[in-house]
Amino acid sequence: MQKAVTWRSLLVGTLLTPLNAWWVIQMELVRYSAHPTTISILFNVIFIVLVLSVINTLVARKRPSWAMNQGELLVIYMMMALSSVMASHDLMQILIQVLTYPFYMPSSHPDWARWLPFLPKQVMMSDPVAVANFYQGNTAFPTVQLWKLWAPVILFWTLFLGLILWVMQCLNALLRRQWMDNEKLSFPVVMLPMALTDDAGSGQFPAMFRKPAFWLAFGAAAIMDITNSLNLYYPSIPGLLTPGFGLSYVDILPYFPNKPWNAIGWTPISWYPFMIGFGMLLPLDFLFSCWFFYIYWKLLQVGVVAYGYDKDPRFPYANYQGMGAYLSFFLYSIWLSRHYLKQVGKAIIGRKNDLDESREPLKYRWALLGALLGAAGLMLLCLYMGMSWWVPPVFFGIYFLLAVAITRMRAEMGTPIHDIHFTGPDYIMTDLAGSSGYKGSDLAAMSIMYSFNRAYRAHPMPHQMEAMKMAQRTNSKQSAWFWAMIYAGVLAIFCAFIAILQLGYHYGMNAKVFAKFFGFEAWNRMNGWVQAPTPANPKAGIALGVGLLIAVILQSMRMAFPWWPFHPLGFAISGNWEINLVWMPLFIAWMVKSVVFRYGGLQGFQRLLPLCYGLMLGQFTVGSIVNIIGIIHEIPTYMFWQ
Repeated sequence: MQKAVTWRSLLVGTLLTPLNAWWVIQMELVRYSAHPTTISILFNVIFIVLVLSVINTLVARKRPSWAMNQGELLVIYMMMALSSVMASHDLMQILIQVLTYPFYMPSSHPDWARWLPFLPKQVMMSDPVAVANFYQGNTAFPTVQLWKLWAPVILFWTLFLGLILWVMQCLNALLRRQWMDNEKLSFPVVMLPMALTDDAGSGQFPAMFRKPAFWLAFGAAAIMDITNSLNLYYPSIPGLLTPGFGLSYVDILPYFPNKPWNAIGWTPISWYPFMIGFGMLLPLDFLFSCWFFYIYWKLLQVGVVAYGYDKDPRFPYANYQGMGAYLSFFLYSIWLSRHYLKQVGKAIIGRKNDLDESREPLKYRWALLGALLGAAGLMLLCLYMGMSWWVPPVFFGIYFLLAVAITRMRAEMGTPIHDIHFTGPDYIMTDLAGSSGYKGSDLAAMSIMYSFNRAYRAHPMPHQMEAMKMAQRTNSKQSAWFWAMIYAGVLAIFCAFIAILQLGYHYGMNAKVFAKFFGFEAWNRMNGWVQAPTPANPKAGIALGVGLLIAVILQSMRMAFPWWPFHPLGFAISGNWEINLVWMPLFIAWMVKSVVFRYGGLQGFQRLLPLCYGLMLGQFTVGSIVNIIGIIHEIPTYMFWQ
C-alpha cells in the first residue's frame, strides 16, 4: 500500500494553499479573466501539479529518497482543488460581497430600509467604516481593529462551510464503494492528473511526455495562446481563431437581428483546444447530446417567441427542466445502489452483511452518524441566523440532493460543466411555495446562502469523491485521505477569506468589474421578495416535473436500445449558461472521436490519449504563465478560457 498522506505532502499543500487561493481570486475577482473554477478540470491546479511533477522528477534523479511518490503529488492536487473551489467565483467570492453589501452606502437604496432589520447582523460585517474601506480600498489588512471586527464572521462561516464539507464527505464515504468498486464508474476528470504523476519518484518524466502526439498537440495549443496573447498587445500580429480584444470566441447573435431568430440570445462560437482534448475523454453519446440539446434549446426559444409564449420571460423554464433532469440522476443513482445500500443499512445496525469496511474512509455507521450530526449542526447555525425551524431541513435536503447528483454526473460522465444557474433551493422554495410564505428572517438567511447556490460550477463534493478515486488508484489509505481532506477544506476556507479581504482592502471592490455586482444581485432579489411578495408559481413545478420525465424517458430508451444516441445528462446541462462556451469544442470532440472509433477502434482511441493531454496541457501551461505575468505587471491578458 502506497503512503500518500505524509508530512511532506501536507506541508507542501499547506504552503501552496494560501498562494493558490490568492492566485484564483486575482484571476477571477480582481482581474475577472480566465476563470479556472467554472469548469470541472481546474487549469491552475493542473499547472501547479505539472510544475511539481517536473521538479519531483529532477529531484528523483539527484536524491531519490527526497522524491515524492504519485500518491503524495495527488494529495497536493486534492488540496489545491479544494483550495480553488472554496475561493471560487461561485462560493466565497460571492459570500463576502453578500455579507457586506447591504451596509455599503445604504442611502443609495432607500427602499431597502424596510427589510434591513431582518438581517442576521451577528454573522455579517455591518461596521460602516470596515465595509466602506473594503469597497474603497487603499487600506491595509489585517490590522488589529479590522481583525477584531472580522474574526467572529470568519469563525462562523468557517464552521458553517466546514460542516457542509463534512456532510458531503460522509455522504461520499457511504457511496464510494458502490460507484468505484461495484459500478466501476470511469471518473474522467482524474485521468489527466493520474497521467501527469504516473512515474513520480522514478526519475522519469510522465509517459505521455515521451509521445510525439503529445508534443504536437501541446505545441499547437501553446502557439495559439502565445500568438493571441501577443495580438492583445500588438494588434498588427494576427490572432488565431480569435476576434481580438483578448477574447477567445465569436458571438453569432448579431447575424440574427430580427425576431424570432434573435431569441437565440448570446451564441458564441469557441475553439478551446483544452476543451476539445477533455471532450475526447468523454462518452460519444454524451458528447452528441450536449451539442444536440444545446441547439434544441435555442430553437425552442425561437419557437416560444414566434408563437407568442414569451409573455412570461422565464418560459420554457429551461433551468427548472434541467433541475428535474438532475433530480433524475439522483434517483437513478439511488435505484442502482439499492442492493448495496441495503447491505450498508445492515452494517449500520450491526446485522450480518456482505461488505468489508476495512478499506473504507469511515465505518458506515460513523459515516451516517457524521452526516446526521453535521446536518444537525447546520440546522442550529441556521436557527442562529433567524430561520424558522422547518426551513433548513428543506433547504439543505434540496442542496445535498443536488450535490449527490452533480457528483454522480462527474463520476460517471466527467461532465465538464454543471452550472444550473438560479435554480438552487432558495429559488425552488420561493418559486414553488411563493416568497409570501416565509418570514423576513427566512428570506434574509436564504439571501446570504445565495452565495453558494447562485450556480454550481465550482462544487466541492465531486472533487472530494475524485480524491477518493485517486486514493483507490494509488492503493493508498482511504481513511488518511478522508482526514486530510477535512484539514484541507478548513484551511482552504480560512485562506480564501484572508485572500479576498486582503485584496479587497488593497484594491477596493468598487474598482473591480463584478466585485459588488453579486452582492447587489442577492439583496435586490430580497428587496423584490419583501416589497412585492410573490405567490406560488405552478409553472416552475410543472417544468421541474417535465424535465424529470424527459430525463427518465431518455435514460429508459438508452438502457433499452444500445444504439440510442440521446443521453439525459446532455439534456440536463445544455439549457444553462455555461454550455454556450463549450458546445462547439464538444461538437468538434464528438466528430474527431467518432471518426477515430469508426476507423481505429478502441486501440486507435488509446493512441489518441497523448494528443488529448497535449491539447489540455498546452493551453493550461501558457494560460497560467501569461496570467501570472499579467498579475505581476498588472496588465490585461488574453482570456484563453471565457
